[in-house]
Amino acid sequence: MTIPLYLEDTYLRDADAVVTALTPEGGIVLDRSLFYPTGGGQPGDSGWLMWDGQKMPVATTVKGDEGAIVLVPAEPQRMPEPGMHVTQMLDWDRRHRHMRVHSMLHLLSVVIPFGVTGGQISATHGRLDFDMPEAPEDRAGIEDALNSFVTADLRVSDRWITQADLEAAPELVKTMSVKPPKGADKIRLVQIGSGSSWIDLQPCGGTHVARTGEIGALRLGKIEKKGRQNRRVYVHLDC
Repeated sequence: MTIPLYLEDTYLRDADAVVTALTPEGGIVLDRSLFYPTGGGQPGDSGWLMWDGQKMPVATTVKGDEGAIVLVPAEPQRMPEPGMHVTQMLDWDRRHRHMRVHSMLHLLSVVIPFGVTGGQISATHGRLDFDMPEAPEDRAGIEDALNSFVTADLRVSDRWITQADLEAAPELVKTMSVKPPKGADKIRLVQIGSGSSWIDLQPCGGTHVARTGEIGALRLGKIEKKGRQNRRVYVHLDC
């Protein structure tokens, strides 16, 4: 199992590690990973792996077997062998944009209080699909509410609860299409806002900014009909 350093410190940009395995598909498994693996609508991280004067571009990161995190090389080249010490370096600009968009989508789920049936994150925008029969009419009001949460510079934090805690509070699960893993010893909650004044609290394994002000200006994009009960809502970073 790979230790997920991105959950310990989202802002860590480089770190040492030891190669524990090479996969049959040509991926690299480390004992601990800065790189977030594709999941929950968030793309896998990219960056570089360095050792013995070598520098290997990492195209993306995916989940492997038994808790492994697999780095996927951008192109065929010499690979570090198991047991070798390496240095990981994130493509920080791309990761940070994913963090901003992911936190922005949590705000969107507050402003539009319907069940979420899907979502996707990119470096420039994100979208959520809502279990909502009619499109919202007040586009300007949605955009203003989102930007007011950004301006408020609310704290974004996380904590861990047990499976039993989550079963006792099912209202925390907003995303209807992706449920927290059954049988997991611990479930990570991401909270926006401090103390009793929080505005959002939900299970999430992704990476987020530390404060909503870091998201920056945003704008509401198109709203599409996706089936009888679904509306797809896009939000874009403005810079």
